[in-house]
Amino acid sequence: MLALARTAIMRASRILRKSAVLITNSGALAIGTVATAGLGFVYWWLAARMFPPEVIGNAFALLSVIGLVALLGEAGVGTLLIGEIVRHPGQEAGLAGAAACIAATLAVGLALVFVFAEAQLSSASPIDSWFEAGLFVLGCSLTAFSFVLEQALVGSLRGSARMVRQILFSTLKLMLIVAAATAGFVSDAAILFTWVAGLLASWIGLDLLTGGGARRLVGAPDFSLLYTLRDKVLGHYALDVSVQAPTIIMPYLVLVLLSPTINAAFASLWMLVSMAALIPAALATVLFPAVRANSKQFGHDMLVSLSASLLFSLVCAALVLAFSRQLLALFNPAYPEIAGSSLRLLGFSLLGLTFKFHACALARLGDKMRKASYWFALGGLLEFGFAIAGAKLNGLEGLVVGWTFAVSVEGACSALVLAFVRTLVSDAGPAGGGLAPFQETSDHRTEASAANLIAGAPSQSAPAAG
Repeated sequence: MLALARTAIMRASRILRKSAVLITNSGALAIGTVATAGLGFVYWWLAARMFPPEVIGNAFALLSVIGLVALLGEAGVGTLLIGEIVRHPGQEAGLAGAAACIAATLAVGLALVFVFAEAQLSSASPIDSWFEAGLFVLGCSLTAFSFVLEQALVGSLRGSARMVRQILFSTLKLMLIVAAATAGFVSDAAILFTWVAGLLASWIGLDLLTGGGARRLVGAPDFSLLYTLRDKVLGHYALDVSVQAPTIIMPYLVLVLLSPTINAAFASLWMLVSMAALIPAALATVLFPAVRANSKQFGHDMLVSLSASLLFSLVCAALVLAFSRQLLALFNPAYPEIAGSSLRLLGFSLLGLTFKFHACALARLGDKMRKASYWFALGGLLEFGFAIAGAKLNGLEGLVVGWTFAVSVEGACSALVLAFVRTLVSDAGPAGGGLAPFQETSDHRTEASAANLIAGAPSQSAPAAG
């Protein structure tokens, strides 16, 4: 028995050493994610206890719109940095500076469009003052800026710096929400202020802790270099929007379809599930630069990342199924009465999301982002369609069931793609170089088949996720 245990430990040690880059950076991202999740839980727990439900519902809806505007404003340049920043030594700061400028500027423009459109088209807009509108626009710009620079940290394999910034942000906004509630400011504008101030202060804090590391991350914008990568930018952008937009905007959709009060209960559990989804998302994200650095590790790293993500997702789904009402009660005793058991199936969406994240990483590795985005966009429409239909038929529970079903269908299709492409890579053997099906090989039929599957093109198998 002792010999078997020693053998198992030695084998596990070899596996860990073999994927040291992936595990080290994924570990840093996971630690940051766990800390952010814990502090985020405390933040929203305090907010739910000290702010009225309709305020929480409106604030969470606005934050979801900020996330969507930042995603649209990011324009794919942030995700591009993950795979490209290591390929341009000496030009990293200029590339990151150009990406950050574009993202922040586009986010401001889109935020202004939303503010004026809401004022003209909606009689019950969650934005009810110019001060709140200003916070919203600034929040969109800072969120897009932060997203790009965090991706630059991941791409340069500096996951620990990203971890520090995430922890600083979560800690600072928690302190601010306590101060706001203590001072009697219990509006959704106060929540937006804690978010904006926390973002700005977290970057300043990271710069101080790293002796100017945050400032060195960004240099004079090198727009010419970014322009040469424009085809990949568009591909990453299309894929990011098609994969992430439906999930980001869901709380705003609940606000519009149902009510701010119902959205307060929904957003509380949605936030927990979204935080849990950050773990498989982080693993899939680090997979991109790690495999870029050593393509022979593709099959091994993909299996490690996917297995760990699925196990984590399954545990979270079981917890939400069994304790959804108790989790809601942790935030506010009124929330279980508002939502009942309507949210108990929400956790199972994590399984489908895990496969989607890894299929997305696969598309990036094969530089087939734009083609894959068509199928992911179709999946996003499926999510919106089933969520809206479910809400019309059976309120909150119908929305959750419809959305979870749509994500599960996407996940099943993604799983088929991942299994088939991994088989192609395994069949290529050591001579194929790990990612041979995605690169130039002598077997053009294998290459074409893999590319079609990554892109989600119609084939004899099911289409890719979405």
